[in-house]
Amino acid sequence: MNKSLICAVLLAATAFGQYKVEPAGPPPSDLAPAVKEAMQKDGAKVVASNGSVFCEVWLRATAPAGTKSTEQGVSLPTIPHGSLLGVIRFPGQGSERRGSAIQPGLYTLRYSYYPPDGNHQGVSPQRDFLLIVPAASDTDVNSTPSYKEVVAMSSKATGTPHPGVLSFWKDADGHAPGLTQEGEEWVLHAKVGDTPVAIIVVGMFAG
Repeated sequence: MNKSLICAVLLAATAFGQYKVEPAGPPPSDLAPAVKEAMQKDGAKVVASNGSVFCEVWLRATAPAGTKSTEQGVSLPTIPHGSLLGVIRFPGQGSERRGSAIQPGLYTLRYSYYPPDGNHQGVSPQRDFLLIVPAASDTDVNSTPSYKEVVAMSSKATGTPHPGVLSFWKDADGHAPGLTQEGEEWVLHAKVGDTPVAIIVVGMFAG
């Protein structure tokens, strides 16, 4: 099956699938203790219409803060690049924003933004993303890796040179916590600390 056909199948599945959100309970016990302690006490479980769990997400109880970034097109400029902002678990095979498969398992979510090099034009209105990193190898909750470092960390989740990414931004539109369908995408509205954020948890960029 060629890449364009795979994209069409995934988009069709997303378009006709329905999802809801339920409480996920406390963070997984097999996280590094410091990572688990930094997360909120209850997460969000994204459930498909057939009852299968697509993913579970836990976000940090307190947003990391740093010097305001001068980067353009970033919606969360006071969060240091590379910060560990959450955890995601895929009970079955998952996927990321570009359609790459993510194997079942537990992953951390680190904050990054794509470089303004002309290779990512049109992928999203903002440059913010979360990069998916295998949790077993990511245990330092206070580290802030560079762009190259966090891309290398995330590439282990996809098994390719490209990182696993989820679109992510500050939710300035006042959505209540929960899950909304926006076109062919499903967006989780939640908070990192007191900061409202949005994450595309189901759906892919077909460009």
